[in-house]
Amino acid sequence: MNGIFAIEKPSGITSNQFMLKLQHALTKSQVFSKEIQRATAERKQQYEKETGKKASKRKLRKVSKVKMGHGGTLDPLASGVLVIGIGTGTKKLANYLSGTIKVYESEALFGVSTTSGDVEGEILSQSSVRHLNFDDLKTVEEKFVGQLKQTPPIYAALKMDGKPLHEYAREGKPLPRAIEPRQVTIYDLKVFPDSLKRDHDYPLLRPTTEEAVDTVKNLNANMLNDVLYFSKEYTEKHGLDSEVAKVEEPFPLSEQEEQEIQKEGNSYRAPKLHFKANVSSGTYIRSLVSDIGKSMRSSCYMVKLIRLQQQDWSLERNNVFQLRDFTDRDEKVWSKVLEKVLDEGATVDVIEELKKAEKEVPSDVKESTIPDDQSGNGASTESTETANVEEQHNALKRKIEQVQER
Repeated sequence: MNGIFAIEKPSGITSNQFMLKLQHALTKSQVFSKEIQRATAERKQQYEKETGKKASKRKLRKVSKVKMGHGGTLDPLASGVLVIGIGTGTKKLANYLSGTIKVYESEALFGVSTTSGDVEGEILSQSSVRHLNFDDLKTVEEKFVGQLKQTPPIYAALKMDGKPLHEYAREGKPLPRAIEPRQVTIYDLKVFPDSLKRDHDYPLLRPTTEEAVDTVKNLNANMLNDVLYFSKEYTEKHGLDSEVAKVEEPFPLSEQEEQEIQKEGNSYRAPKLHFKANVSSGTYIRSLVSDIGKSMRSSCYMVKLIRLQQQDWSLERNNVFQLRDFTDRDEKVWSKVLEKVLDEGATVDVIEELKKAEKEVPSDVKESTIPDDQSGNGASTESTETANVEEQHNALKRKIEQVQER
């Protein structure tokens, strides 16, 4: 099997770690065993012919597993569409690394900025949220849509003088020079009606250790100091002479707000930002979140990110696999659907095809199945395991009763 497909990466794991889990699941299956055996035999023969020696397991490691790669890294915090190339399909992954349109849904909290722009960074500043209102927030849908200059966060994989930016940050070392802003495109931005509400489960980040504060002070680049830009289209429409946004400094955190935060502790809930953005490759959603905060004369950091779509692969179009499709379903089920997707591409409804394949596989060969609803609603593998435990518990209870009767 060769080609491209997409799988949903969960939050809390790097893209590479997740891909290795998928690679392990496919490699141990019977579906790919013949291809792996053929490739291993060819490599073994080639090595012995070239060197006159027998190939060790280490020399055969590359060909003893399914060849795989991914097209576009997701941060550990992020979940969603991860494009996978398999076999010769890995050669097509370059098409997904630049020039593709991506759709993200994000949630963030107002009132705090961090070094990374998300919940995993250290606090840079705290600002007021009392002045925020939804009508003003909706204006960002126009201010940031179009061709936009954006400064990448210091916690990024971009390199400066051969060294990734995030390494400077983690070592607490200043950058050799300022990070240059880059041109990106925001095709569409929609702020959801639940924005600015506080009925959510995200506690506000609290100031950390003195050591962490000192590390932040040593950095000469952070999102707090990045220049704020509005889109070229917005500035031209409103006759502004520059794309640099003329927005005043954030409102400082008032004493009353500070006391409220301290009093409520982990129960305190900051106003939420919830939006969906259709963007070009190279766009940093963390930077967009930070810029939206600045435009509102406050601050903001990201707490959740979902990549809903990359090119034609979309969670909303149901053409994306989940890891449990390969670990919990019978091989005869998922292999048939995977082959169809590799042949026909993103037009295949994966969920619907898995349902069909599940019905076609004889019940006596099904090792395990998962519910039709892949979104996690309804019964799950976990609930099946719970039912089995309850059944064992009842059986044990009956045996004890029988012994007591004797």
